[in-house]
Amino acid sequence: MRIKPTLALLALACSFALGQNSPAPATSLSEEQIRELIRQTAEKDMENDKRQRDYTYIQREEESKLDGKGQVKSTEIKTSEIMELYGEQVERLIAKDDKPLSDKDAKKEEEKIQKLIDKRKNESPEDRKKREEKEEKEREQSRQFVREVADAYNFKLAGIESLAGRDTYVIDGEPRPGYQAHLKEAKILPKFRFRAWIDKGESQWKKLDIQCIDTVSFGLFLARIHKGSRILIEQTRVNDEVWLPQHVAVKVDVRVALLKDFDIEDDLTFRDYKKFRTDTKIVPIGEVQPPH
Repeated sequence: MRIKPTLALLALACSFALGQNSPAPATSLSEEQIRELIRQTAEKDMENDKRQRDYTYIQREEESKLDGKGQVKSTEIKTSEIMELYGEQVERLIAKDDKPLSDKDAKKEEEKIQKLIDKRKNESPEDRKKREEKEEKEREQSRQFVREVADAYNFKLAGIESLAGRDTYVIDGEPRPGYQAHLKEAKILPKFRFRAWIDKGESQWKKLDIQCIDTVSFGLFLARIHKGSRILIEQTRVNDEVWLPQHVAVKVDVRVALLKDFDIEDDLTFRDYKKFRTDTKIVPIGEVQPPH
């Protein structure tokens, strides 16, 4: 899962960090300066998005379903390799419940990846142009969404805090009274509040802590996210050139199709960041030779 700007600030689409260590006293930074910093962070994030495509890493997702008392009913763990092929992010499942896939399931995953490679290799110039134009349109929509974020909130600098040895601005965002969304997707923003940690040196967001403060409906009552749902997203600096996902924790109370409520906790961790060369070959697991 590459944390795109849409997710990062659509994470504003899903409070403040209660119980966390208090940041150092705030330095002088006006609300308008903070608003401009949010916009600058959005642009930096778009630039970072391009560099992310050069990396592959391992994602471990642990999803737990809870009962009405908040006790875990069931847990499913999936481990995947995340890579970028022909501009498209791809997940190759490599383990379930922390156990390697069976030969049969591993082969299916390899065939899925190879199918995509063959499809892109045989793509016509016209189809490639359409795909790239669609991707650029989606990136521009992400930019516009983030610009709306800068206008949708009242901001306050809570202080300066060191995370992983790097100083960050700690910024609180509360829905702005009277805000009128310009984008359809941005209409949900007043239903969320957040705290953001923005790296002072890079103007990149390091951490986001978002809380749903009102029920959010998607589609024609197909799904509802209830008040109290929360998401925490963290990034890490890799090779002094790119910010990559480090940890995502989601706790959501959702009702699907007005039928049933689901309480879900989802925890994702990321590791083994490696530069992914364009000439890298996808090798079936059974063909990998052990080191001598």
